[in-house]
Amino acid sequence: MRFKALADRKKHVYDEDIEALVDDNIATAHDRAKLISLSVIAGTRGPQRATMKIEIDGRVITEEAEGNGPVDATFNCIKAIMPHEVTLELYQVHAVTEGTDAQAEVSVRLSRDGNSVTGRGADPDTLVSSARAYLMALNKLEARGARVHPQRAAE
Repeated sequence: MRFKALADRKKHVYDEDIEALVDDNIATAHDRAKLISLSVIAGTRGPQRATMKIEIDGRVITEEAEGNGPVDATFNCIKAIMPHEVTLELYQVHAVTEGTDAQAEVSVRLSRDGNSVTGRGADPDTLVSSARAYLMALNKLEARGARVHPQRAAE
């Protein structure tokens, strides 16, 4: 399904695009929290705002958050849904292929109490890649026993 969506969005799909999709899909297959949708309002007039839906254990939670830029708004939205205290040690973006329609592969490293994990996400939208990478890292922290909890408020 993600391949068809990618092919609809891009003029050319390269081997590297397919590898990034497969790697992302395998890495997130058993994650507790998964990105359903993300919308971001950004531009020269701030603050930037993100609206996100995340599925956690079969329950879909929707939240909005503001930030100092679209990435900050996206990460703040995740934090509103899954409250946590971590340090963002690395945020890195690479284009998987050439061209303006290239997939962005984002790496995020989060740490808490000396425990450091890296998450990766790939998508033609850099903000979606960012959200996927951050969620992957949070899922890894949770799997290692760190305290990451979905919000308790009603949707």
